[in-house]
Amino acid sequence: MASFTHCFLLFFTCVLCFRNAFPVLGFRSDFVLFPVVKDAATLQYVARISHGTPLRRTDLVVDLGGSFLWMDCDSGQKSSSNRLIPSCSVNCSRAKFNDPGSKSCLLNTNCNVFPNNVVTGLASVGELVEDIVAVDSVDALKVGEITTVDYFIFSCVPTFHLQGLASGAKGMVGLGKTSISLPSQLSASIGHPHKFSLCLSSSNGVLLTGSGETLFGSKLTRSLTYTPLVIKQDDYSIHVQSIKINGRRLGLGKLEAKLSTTVPYAMMESSIYATFSKAYVEAAASMNMTRVATVAPFGFCFSYKGVRNSKHGPLVPEIDLVLQSKMVKWRIQGRHSMVKVSQESICLGVLDGGMEQSSPIVIGGLQMEDNLLEFDLQSSMLGFSSSLLFKETTCSSSLQDFKLKQFM
Repeated sequence: MASFTHCFLLFFTCVLCFRNAFPVLGFRSDFVLFPVVKDAATLQYVARISHGTPLRRTDLVVDLGGSFLWMDCDSGQKSSSNRLIPSCSVNCSRAKFNDPGSKSCLLNTNCNVFPNNVVTGLASVGELVEDIVAVDSVDALKVGEITTVDYFIFSCVPTFHLQGLASGAKGMVGLGKTSISLPSQLSASIGHPHKFSLCLSSSNGVLLTGSGETLFGSKLTRSLTYTPLVIKQDDYSIHVQSIKINGRRLGLGKLEAKLSTTVPYAMMESSIYATFSKAYVEAAASMNMTRVATVAPFGFCFSYKGVRNSKHGPLVPEIDLVLQSKMVKWRIQGRHSMVKVSQESICLGVLDGGMEQSSPIVIGGLQMEDNLLEFDLQSSMLGFSSSLLFKETTCSSSLQDFKLKQFM
């Protein structure tokens, strides 16, 4: 009997050790949120994350298709809880899962990865590390619970790797489907659903992992339209069956549209753009819109004089991305399709991406603003609300309504 009791206590102690190695919050967390602001100079979306010992806040550019989080670990105060990950370790193998050519390891060496700065196209060698990350956890009863997630994996990069990022940003936070992306790690550590939501704004937006129902309300989250996600090398794309402008279908075949938080405006491959822009200009002319001199980087600009306004922006031709059926469409109009460049001019926020653009269509930040997007990685589905302006709300006001100003 004593031997049995001794074995039971030993087993119970091992279970406790195991739980410490893979920490889970002490209460059910509906979601974890990070405030996101738009940088006016670069038009990049910047999330704020607290990490290390002592805790410090770090601004990171949001990269929707990024494989993992990477940052400059040398600037500022060093974290005493930052630990290098060995080359011959499970976590190193996890980080290199999508890179078969680099799975070999050397004993007594550190794990190196190759973080990609998608803004400049620069790739460099970074050391894989683990550290504490503090998260603002919210459940249905509590607001602003602060907890820490140990053993969070990311990469440290040299300072020059920050070129092209928003002023003050110290790296990028990747939201791809890899096992060490931010959503994947928090889902595994906290135990909430393997999904994340973006609600971007021209001012204050939010990135959250887990369920967004508590923040945005069941009426909005249950009204989302869903379409299958196409995931290629961590990029998120959707199938587009056709494009319509003011209800008129363009002579284009089936296409793919990639979603990107690092591209400020929608972009199309040149041959697609030629067909699209011709039809758009014709639709604009039928609405008595007058073309004016272009302003870089835009290809088509119009006089603002005589253009009526509504709650969703200027009344201009409607763009519909028709998805898996005629009833499922992503509508782009008003403030999501036009950029006001002066008091007299507005420009079409869809650009010519050139002949070498890898994806036929890229949906940029402007088109995703004030549009609640839910990326369900378990079912590979994208939920989208279309413009929240039609629902007389915005991403920023949703945060304010929930009294989450302390996160902004």
